[in-house]
Amino acid sequence: MPVRLIADSGATKCEWCVTENGRKKKKIITQGISPYFLTGDEIVALLQKELLPKLRNIKIDEIYFYGTGLSNPNNLKSVKGVFKKLFPATKTEVQNDLLAAARALCGHEKGIACILGTGSNSCFFNGKKIVKNSPGLGYVLGDEGSGAYLGKKVVQYYLYQTFDEELMARFEKRFLTNRMEILERVYKQPLANRYLASFAIFLAENRGHYMIENIIEDGLNDFYFTHLYKYRESWTLPIHFVGSIAYGFRDVLKDLCNTYELELGKVLKAPMDGLTAYHR
Repeated sequence: MPVRLIADSGATKCEWCVTENGRKKKKIITQGISPYFLTGDEIVALLQKELLPKLRNIKIDEIYFYGTGLSNPNNLKSVKGVFKKLFPATKTEVQNDLLAAARALCGHEKGIACILGTGSNSCFFNGKKIVKNSPGLGYVLGDEGSGAYLGKKVVQYYLYQTFDEELMARFEKRFLTNRMEILERVYKQPLANRYLASFAIFLAENRGHYMIENIIEDGLNDFYFTHLYKYRESWTLPIHFVGSIAYGFRDVLKDLCNTYELELGKVLKAPMDGLTAYHR
């Protein structure tokens, strides 16, 4: 059996898993690899520093890399070039993170696969390939229901002083920041999507407060209305979710599915277990 290196990369972090004989042998975590934010040379440098030292004495036969931003052909070409440079003799398949979600969640069955992490996305998977995809517009124009989307709402509630006194005080104690720093980080520094998504933790830590529940439900409902409603198949197939936001607020996903009379399928925190099973 070949030794496989399977990778699932979001904008924030990348999880790598070495498998042998279909079993997990080694797990590695590196920074996220997004070709929208990193050049090919920067990705090479990142992997030389964070990945390759941990693969010493391991001969990789096959690489399956799933990542964000790889629906763009130029980004796909750039990332393929990285692996060709670092692993010239290894069989390599590079695919987008949406196919990773579909394979991990649906296996070889039909279903709706959704990502709710730092960003958001969804598709109809026919058991072999992605047939339909409700277009993602990124964190500035879209990413409904994502960590960046929900985190942006938290920041808005704070900066507009919509939060009540209790939540204002909790926010200031939790993040030790101010208006000037927030605007600087969002508008002038890189990786604003990650920064905004970091505020979504405030929602998880303050469940039960009506303002918090409203932000969560409204943000996730925007995802259902904007994306899931667009698939005719949503009404006849299970709807699966993967990602930290989906897993953290799976109770709200269940309530929304009940409200819209949809079938909730799997809700996974990360796709790696599903991917190792798919590639077994």
